[in-house]
Amino acid sequence: MLKLKYHKDLIECGTDEAGRGCLAGPVTAAAVILKDNFKNKLLNDSKQLSEKNRNSLRLLIEKKAVCYGVAHVMMEEIDEINILNASILGMHRSIDQLQTIPEHIAVDGNKFKAYQEIPHACIIKGDAKFLNIAAASILAKTYRDEYMAKIHEEYPMYNWKQNKGYPTKQHREAIKKYGITKYHRKSFRLLPDQLALKL
Repeated sequence: MLKLKYHKDLIECGTDEAGRGCLAGPVTAAAVILKDNFKNKLLNDSKQLSEKNRNSLRLLIEKKAVCYGVAHVMMEEIDEINILNASILGMHRSIDQLQTIPEHIAVDGNKFKAYQEIPHACIIKGDAKFLNIAAASILAKTYRDEYMAKIHEEYPMYNWKQNKGYPTKQHREAIKKYGITKYHRKSFRLLPDQLALKL
């Protein structure tokens, strides 16, 4: 059973990102503050849930949360500042959107840069330990999947609707065959040893 939050006496937001290891599309981050009486048996790390459950939990979180924020950091910015900095920037931008200022930030993972003067804790696999981080992971994942489904319409040959921009064999084959798009992250190894990819 997941605990509600890391710091039980403070107003705390959980924050997480999705899409860090992808070859295409943004990295998407979310921040969520849940009510102290929030309970949900289904809520867990988004990677453990079916798409259907993630989508229904997203609606529930948006309805029941004290507040939440979601931010995409696009490919150009990822290429400019690197994926780790882009992930942290996304988390900062999602926290910027919160209508209630948190007194503490619970971060999924082991890297974060201080946000204003608010104390934070980095928690490895935090999305499987705390509900507020799990809620952020669901919002980050569902909003990013939605974005990937939208750009799939523009470039169906990469099958982003299915692979979400991750480096599947099929995605790499499509890059080899069709080259890259404006949605690909040019700073990433898009093909093993770049197989003479023309950038």
